[in-house]
Order: sequence, then C-alpha cells, then structure tokens
Amino acid sequence: MVKSMTGFGRCEVITEEYRLSVEMKAVNHRYLDLSIKMPRKLNFLEAPIRALLKEYMERGKVDVYITYEDYTENRVNLKYNHLLAQEYMSYFRKMSEEFGIPDDVSVSRLASMPEIFSMEEERDDEDYLWKILEPVIRSATERFVESRIREGENLQRDLLGKLDDMSLIVDDITERSPKIVEDYRQHLLEKVRELLGSTQIDASLIATEVTAYSDKICTDEETVRLRSHIDATRKELVRGGSVGRKLDFIAQEMNREANTILSKANNLAISDNGIALKTLIEKIREQIQNLE
Repeated sequence: MVKSMTGFGRCEVITEEYRLSVEMKAVNHRYLDLSIKMPRKLNFLEAPIRALLKEYMERGKVDVYITYEDYTENRVNLKYNHLLAQEYMSYFRKMSEEFGIPDDVSVSRLASMPEIFSMEEERDDEDYLWKILEPVIRSATERFVESRIREGENLQRDLLGKLDDMSLIVDDITERSPKIVEDYRQHLLEKVRELLGSTQIDASLIATEVTAYSDKICTDEETVRLRSHIDATRKELVRGGSVGRKLDFIAQEMNREANTILSKANNLAISDNGIALKTLIEKIREQIQNLE
C-alpha cells in the first residue's frame, strides 16, 4: 500500500491518577522532520518517543503534541532537616550562656526557623511514565498511519487513472507517426510532380528525403521509454511502501521524454498530444509530492 504524507491521529487516556493525550498531524516534507511538544517532566523520554515514531513513518513534517496531567495528591513529601535543627539549638544555647538570658526556645519556634521543614516533590518513576505513555503514543500513531493509508489509496487510484490516460496518448502518437511520414512522402511527390511536370522522378531521392524526415520526427525511442516509465510507476504504486522519492524521479524522466516529443512534433495532432502528456505528467508530479 502507498501512504500519503498528510495525516492525523489522536489518543487520550483518563484514569483516577492521570490524564494523558497524544495528538499528531503531518504535512509534506522531503525528509522526516519530527517536532515533539510535551511537558518538561517528560523531556527525558524524547529519544524513545522518536524511535517509536520512526517505526511507522519515513517522510513528512510531523508535529506531535503530548499533554500530561497528574491527579494524585500525595506527590509531595514533608522533609525534616534534623542536622540543621541541632545546629540551631546549639547556637541558641551559646547565645543564652553568652548573654545570660533564658533559653526559652519552644518546638514551634524551632520549627519556624528557615529550612527546618521543606516540601519536596516526589520524583516521578521514569519507567512507570514510559509504561503508561508508550501505548498511548503507539495508539495515536497507528490511527495517524491509518489516515495516511486512506488518503494514499485515493492518491493511488487517481495516479493509476492518469497513467491510463498517458498510455492512451502514447498509443495515439505511435499510431499517427507512420501516417505522418506517409503523408509527407505523398506531399513531397506532389510537389516534385508539380515542379517537374512529366519529367521522370528519381525515386531514390524521394526515399532519401523521406528517410531523413522520418529520422527527424521519429519518436519511437521516446514512446518506448514513456511506456517503460508508465509501467514502472504502476508497479511501484501497486508494490507500495515509501515510493514518493522514486516516483518523483521517474516523473522527471517522463517529462523529459514529453519535451522531446513536443520538440520533434511538426504535426498539430502530435503537438496536442505532447502538450496533453506534459499536462498529465505535471498533475502526476503534484500528486506524487503527497506520497510518503
């Protein structure tokens, strides 16, 4: 199957402990460009997240948005600094002896001293965070890929239809070419008879001129290569996978052959066919830009 580079996927999980959502969207890009926006507390997971995403995609500018809310209330611990409290009490006793004043420090007074008690946020378990985040990212990515596949199927049908149209035009050029040469031979004979009257016409000279003309306008090589490119494009579309770059190269080669046919054309029908080919190839190239 072929896949479009544009896509969208989303997944959200809500439990009593947390709310976690992952959303991703993509547009065309020559290479894979991943942009991941998430809370700072999840930054340490960026490498495994990128590795996971690369399992599913090869091209496109992909924006990933991750939100995480922690609903638990026991994530903060109260810390008592015993050593600092001892140091405070030691200085209070020294002050009492030095100044001859009573040592009337109470527990509440000591507890109010700076940094005796502190609030410390409980450190997140990194393995646990990845364990809950990984399946949500994977689910969002699979939905993202599904949307790419659906769009890719539409692109595939459209491209195969355009290739069929190209084949018909190439067939028409192939059929017309011998008739154009024959028409030229008849036209040349009439002109020569008109000029020479009853004088005998040198058939070898006519044949030489017709052969030279035939070589000049012959598009056999171009039509053969075009058919080959059309067949190759069909096979790649049916085979599927990441085919965008290869098909873009083939389309450039198609355009080169169409330009040559147009430059050789000295017949209105062939010229029209050449223009129709270039128009179709341009449309094909535009669609190929959307393929992964």
